[in-house]
Amino acid sequence: MNNLKRVIVDFKKLTPEVLKLLVERYPAGYGDNDIIVFKNAKNETIEAVEVLTNNTKYLVKISAKLEHTMENYDEDDYEDFSNDNPTAIPDINLNSSNDE
Repeated sequence: MNNLKRVIVDFKKLTPEVLKLLVERYPAGYGDNDIIVFKNAKNETIEAVEVLTNNTKYLVKISAKLEHTMENYDEDDYEDFSNDNPTAIPDINLNSSNDE
């Protein structure tokens, strides 16, 4: 029985659980062979990487923020967050400005 729910998810809606699965599946980052390219309902080209749970196949849209977050992933950073609020991970800023 292969009735996996299929979900396309943007970085902004990525949960700590799915981020952890991504890091586990692609510990050295994802490569060109891992990228799935398809057209969405608006006929836009989407690039994504796949991660599976017991009942869901996630296609996570590729972005610079996703790559940055995977590279800097530390499970402890998300532990309290995921227990208290299992919604999307906090937004990050990739701008290298001196405003911080």
